[in-house]
Amino acid sequence: MKTLDALVDFLGGIDGRGYKAYKGLKGLWAFPDFDLHVDHVQGDPFAAPSRVRVILTAETAGLGNEVLSSQTRRLGVASLLARRFHEAARGTMVRRGSGKSGVIEIETPGQEVLAQTAAIVREDGTVEARFRVGLPAQGRCASGREAIALLTKDIPAVVNQSLRAESVGHHEVLAHALTNEDASALRVSLEARGWVAFVANGAKLARRTGVDDRPLLGDISIPFYAPDELTEEVELPNAGTVRGMAIPRGVTLIVGGGYHGKSTLLRAIERGVYNHSYGDGRESVVTDPYAVKIRAEDGRSVAGVDISAFIGTLPQGQGTRAFSTPNASGSTSQAAGIVEALEAGAATLLIDEDTAATNFMIRDRRMQALVPKDAEPITPLVDRVRSLWETRGVSAVIVLGGSGDYLDVADTVVAMKEFRPHDVTAEALRVAADFPTGRQREAPEPIEEFQERLPNPTSVDPSTKKRDAEIKVFKGGELVFGTERIDLSAITQLVSDAQTLAVGRGLLMARNRFMDGRRSVREILSLVMETIEERGLDELDDRIVGDLAQFRPMELAAALNRLRTLEVQSTG
Repeated sequence: MKTLDALVDFLGGIDGRGYKAYKGLKGLWAFPDFDLHVDHVQGDPFAAPSRVRVILTAETAGLGNEVLSSQTRRLGVASLLARRFHEAARGTMVRRGSGKSGVIEIETPGQEVLAQTAAIVREDGTVEARFRVGLPAQGRCASGREAIALLTKDIPAVVNQSLRAESVGHHEVLAHALTNEDASALRVSLEARGWVAFVANGAKLARRTGVDDRPLLGDISIPFYAPDELTEEVELPNAGTVRGMAIPRGVTLIVGGGYHGKSTLLRAIERGVYNHSYGDGRESVVTDPYAVKIRAEDGRSVAGVDISAFIGTLPQGQGTRAFSTPNASGSTSQAAGIVEALEAGAATLLIDEDTAATNFMIRDRRMQALVPKDAEPITPLVDRVRSLWETRGVSAVIVLGGSGDYLDVADTVVAMKEFRPHDVTAEALRVAADFPTGRQREAPEPIEEFQERLPNPTSVDPSTKKRDAEIKVFKGGELVFGTERIDLSAITQLVSDAQTLAVGRGLLMARNRFMDGRRSVREILSLVMETIEERGLDELDDRIVGDLAQFRPMELAAALNRLRTLEVQSTG
């Protein structure tokens, strides 16, 4: 182990030499308050910054036994520390030369609390932060003096401000720990009580903008309060009794006029598959972890998906038991999305009519009269949603503003009026009885089992001409896998670049370890998730990295299914 004095001597000695002299930094350096590990040294000042870690002892971090007593508490604290590290780095780092000189950056969590590799709080109280540092240069020469300031002043300042409970605030640390534990306990209650989701009274659902997921501030943010008919109580380990709206399993409609909060509520439910950090406003908005947002995606590819329950034989006799296309329509893409989600283990479907294909959602009586069923291959969701629930146990939460035909198949109807929910289930039943639509149900038979798919491993190729595996993430939800670019912009339950990158690495694991031409998609997804559960996120990369975050099998499936080179065999 090398000392701080040795580090200063080394950096002073390479001042003005070629940039590759920094390679001697690799290894472990002992600082008074932490250990600094330099895992990778960048090749030049314009390359991706160097990867480093700091590890604090339990005594130095000072988190205390109360926040270390469970994994959920430690995850809540780790998310806080990563965010504080990011804030401290932004306030501390200065430009120290050419290229990325002086950069200090960490993969910053969003509002969701996910297992991640940027900051780790271990059971024994040690704290590890993984981040990137731009080693200083003048031109393409090492700037040793600036590196001394960066490594011995800037980084210790950031560490001391962000990774020690004394600096962060013991109350703040404890609040994040207890909040995360409560959210996990609330999620366990969902299945036991037969609920799809729970939205606590007082929750702040509105976000600042479409690209800023932080809570909307001020008086225009209207707190959520449940209608009496749907109000339930849950006893949480730390917060005690919490009251709010419980959405039961089955078919639930969220209705109301435009701009009254329907989609805002659904988005909160959609993100409720993850815990949220203390102060987010949605700390006690929790959803079935197997809930999946479904939408139409015109132009996406589909590989061998059995969409026959929703779409029958197409013109020119094209079958749909193993449907493939490089350019799906709105209806075929939404049908494929549902089947793929079920294949990945989805138990609840979340749908907003604003992003759905109209002809997939409904065919009203007039259109049935004009275009007879034998000329229409689509069986609309309105005629399948009850069968999904009654025969397969798959619930649905659907936002509707223009299709009253769904009142005939709903178990629960919630109306949003000026961002306030009202239980209008009884009224909806009366309306359905008083104003019959006259439409004919077009799917009298129950849904059959969907055919399993067996991926061809050669069609999932991560290589390029230069590398055995190339995986990158670009802004906007684009995942690079080998020579292919996978568009994940419609997968709104992917909440960070770190999560998307981890999905890419998970796809690589699936290809290299589990795809053999005999295993099904369902089996492969399970094996990947079991491996990560057993060995942690670090199993996804043979390097020590800080830019990975936990994902669900549904998001891994979404990436595989949108890989345009994917080829499958059907078991049917």
